[in-house]
Amino acid sequence: MSETIQTDDAPVDSQAILKKFDKESDYRVYSGFFAKFVAALAITFSVFQLYTAVFGVLDAMIQRSIHLSFGLCLIFLLYPTSKKWSRTKLHPLDAVLAVLGVLAPIYIVANYQVLVTRAGQTTPFDLIAGIIGILLVLEAARRVVGIPMVIVALVFVTYAFIGPYIPGKLAHRGARVDTLVQHLYYTTEGIFGIPLGVSSTFIFLFILFGAYLERTGLGQLFIDLSNAVAGWTAGGPAKVAVLSSALMGTVSGSSVANVVGTGSFTIPMMKKLGYKGEFAGAVEATASTGGQLMPPIMGAAAFLMAEFTGLPYSRIIAGAAIPALLYYFGVWSGVHYEAKKLGLKGLSREDLPKFKRIMLDRGHLIIPLVAIIYLLVTGFTPMKAALWAIILSILSSMVRKATRIKPMEIIKGLEAGARGALGVIAATACAGIIIGVVTLTGLGLKLGSVLVEIANGNLLITLFFTMLTSILLGMGVPTTANYVITSTIAAPAIVMIMAQRAGLDPFAVAPAHIILPAHMFAFYFGIIADVTPPVALAAFAGAGIAKANPMKTGVNATKLAIAAFLVPYIFVMSPQMLLFNVTPIGLIWMLITSLIGITAVSGAVNAWFRTHMNWIERIAAFAGGLLMIYPGLVTDSIGLGLCGAVFISQQIKYKKKTLAS
Repeated sequence: MSETIQTDDAPVDSQAILKKFDKESDYRVYSGFFAKFVAALAITFSVFQLYTAVFGVLDAMIQRSIHLSFGLCLIFLLYPTSKKWSRTKLHPLDAVLAVLGVLAPIYIVANYQVLVTRAGQTTPFDLIAGIIGILLVLEAARRVVGIPMVIVALVFVTYAFIGPYIPGKLAHRGARVDTLVQHLYYTTEGIFGIPLGVSSTFIFLFILFGAYLERTGLGQLFIDLSNAVAGWTAGGPAKVAVLSSALMGTVSGSSVANVVGTGSFTIPMMKKLGYKGEFAGAVEATASTGGQLMPPIMGAAAFLMAEFTGLPYSRIIAGAAIPALLYYFGVWSGVHYEAKKLGLKGLSREDLPKFKRIMLDRGHLIIPLVAIIYLLVTGFTPMKAALWAIILSILSSMVRKATRIKPMEIIKGLEAGARGALGVIAATACAGIIIGVVTLTGLGLKLGSVLVEIANGNLLITLFFTMLTSILLGMGVPTTANYVITSTIAAPAIVMIMAQRAGLDPFAVAPAHIILPAHMFAFYFGIIADVTPPVALAAFAGAGIAKANPMKTGVNATKLAIAAFLVPYIFVMSPQMLLFNVTPIGLIWMLITSLIGITAVSGAVNAWFRTHMNWIERIAAFAGGLLMIYPGLVTDSIGLGLCGAVFISQQIKYKKKTLAS
């Protein structure tokens, strides 16, 4: 059902905006038999995932094949081949593809023992089934993820065939069709590799968990709590957007969906208060995008990071905590400075909900989020933690009648969870094609060596190349696939240079304090691509709701997200920010100096602290803030001196301005 948002000028159709910028939301809406059939299929999918979570995951190829079979079938039923085709009726071609989507992966399940005993020898029928399966994965990715992802995958497949004709270090022996199909479709090195494996276990359950949290009314609780905490402050509605979107990001893994969800309320409020549309849309886009950086759940790519790095998921979220805090503190500071610059006040306390009353009435809905943090920290696997969190989300809603989930809503939650997983399934399966080519040809090490050569062993240049690659990929590839590609291609180069700098063997297995910063760097810039022009989908969605200029909204979002462009460089150069080799006192000191630093940087970007900042003050504040964010006594001392000088200058100017008025 289409939701309408009333803005200053005219109503805005939020669902139309969501479908325009988020391909996963542009699906068919059936009625009658087909609606019931698709619902039953999606519910069965979720039940299968819950069954394996409770009673144990099946053999890798079987688990992933069944997972992909459900996913492909639902994708072809829900997403039409052409934009011009009906969104209410099933096209015969899509019906055929849905059947093939079931059969191609199930072929592996039905012939599993035979395929294993053949030890890599493919029959003509295996080859046909494999080619069909690969083509179906590419087509599913085109429909749900977008054409750029498919183009990237096809470039890699082409590389597998033309290896002998490529000059220089990127050359390889080349692959025959049967060898490539065998590798991509009948091993756990390709389509059925780690990305789809993580999708078929952890990620699906966390998406299902998110579906139930939304049904309990947690989203509205977050908005109400944010209003109670920050609605009365300077520029209150904008700060509400930052807080509520950060909290919603723990539930929703989609930047665009988060923008439309919380932005439907916050953007009109910001415009009504006096913020320009471009800034209001940027605030929501930046805050929503950062949700994937915010522990404890983060985005789907964080689960992949745990698998690729071999580190526990609890270590990933621990490392992500301080960078995420700095990101949101930077956005908060930018919003505050803009409010002060425009002289914007907050909302009346009398018109805002009371924190105590909210917590008494609906505070129990937060129990599952607290529980999942506790379970992850105490050593539960992400899969078991998500399973218990799902159960707790249903049970906690029963505490009060007003929040109680009805039995039918529990069933609908199963359907919503399966639907929500389709984009991740398509992205991870397609990403498996890319990884398969990399492992078959040895491209990862080759590219890593080439990048190291181009950068001449310079870590900063390598990081800059990685940043550009991640942002360029982010123009058309979702975060999950973006991270898979950059972690496969660029992260090894970062690891090699960091290992060399530390005096370690660059080709040996890297220690955690080297491998995690490298992967987190790729992860960060893959996410921030959503608010980086020229193609910033989250910012454009925010602009659509605000009825503002998309490019100006994107530029404003980039300014607000300044911390995300600086912090990754710092935690690679100094892994203490990811909680490596840091003492409790050192941690407290680092937090204090980093928060002061990000405040100074944000002030420099917005040209405002106590009053307007001139260019000398801005340069000093930016440099001083940057030095304070970088851990180290010398850098902190110099940074504090520069920031102190700017503060004194601003204080003098502010007093003169006050006396003059």
